[in-house]
Amino acid sequence: MVPANLPPQYIQAEQRFREAKTDEEKIARLQEMLAIIPKHKGTEKIRADLKTRLSRLRKGSAKKQRAASRRPQFDHVEREGAAQVALIGPPNAGKSALLAALTGASPEVAPYPFTTHRPAPGMMPFQNIQIQLIDTPPIASDVMETWLPSLVRKVDFVLFVVDLSSDDILEQTDTVVERLREGRVELVQTAPDDQPASGVAAKKTVIVANKCDVPGSPERLKILREFFGDRLPLVQVSASTGEGLEDLRTYVYRALEIIRVYTKEPNRPPDREDPVILKRGSTVLDAARSIHKDFARNLKYARIWGSNTYDGQRVERAHVLADEDIIEFHIR
Repeated sequence: MVPANLPPQYIQAEQRFREAKTDEEKIARLQEMLAIIPKHKGTEKIRADLKTRLSRLRKGSAKKQRAASRRPQFDHVEREGAAQVALIGPPNAGKSALLAALTGASPEVAPYPFTTHRPAPGMMPFQNIQIQLIDTPPIASDVMETWLPSLVRKVDFVLFVVDLSSDDILEQTDTVVERLREGRVELVQTAPDDQPASGVAAKKTVIVANKCDVPGSPERLKILREFFGDRLPLVQVSASTGEGLEDLRTYVYRALEIIRVYTKEPNRPPDREDPVILKRGSTVLDAARSIHKDFARNLKYARIWGSNTYDGQRVERAHVLADEDIIEFHIR
């Protein structure tokens, strides 16, 4: 038998292969071993074995990728409207009923838990804009969809719907908070401008105490405020009677910290049907940039009609805009 005489570099690459965790890492290490191993009679069997393992890994990896591509990607919902808001909560809190009441969408609503199995979007009108709401599957101590924390990470705001008809309201509320924390999502009253480097997503949240029309709800609401009122803001509504829903729409809009800006051409009325949506604190230049980068580059100045200026006041690029300002751009 001809000796293999394997070099030290090969032995080191073989050790790295043993330590590899993913198929991609194992494939890379096998390719490295094949590149290093000497080509002579003594290594023929080893090289053949490496090629066989490499072929099997490649086929298995491709099969996994094809299977993954066929699986529904529930953690992503295509954005529509001015912002994206997730509804989360325990079983039977009334999330689907709330979505239907606020948006006119038709999710499956039933008096038994776990009716929702996948994201269910709907568009909530607020004055002249639409805000996208997304109903999600319920969260319980032993049940949470694996993709749900990823979806919550991507939204702009969270409506945490709880059930004022349940005697277990505190336990259910705490369970949802803890399960999302396990998924590296922290529900907070005020989200930082920069997310922490730890990888935990801090999501601005309001507790929506649903079913405020049921017997015993005032007492449970008081208890809820006592235990969670200093951690998260709280509003009460009834999806079935409509109580508090208009206030909730306004609350969501204000919590999103966005403004609407209307554009106009010289000597023409403003377009109030399709406002430009910007973050609060945005400037004239930000508004121009949101329309087109060339528009911003060639911007000379603007005229503003709004609450903080006199009509038609000339302003520069750095002027901070207010909600429902009307802006007339002047280009070089």
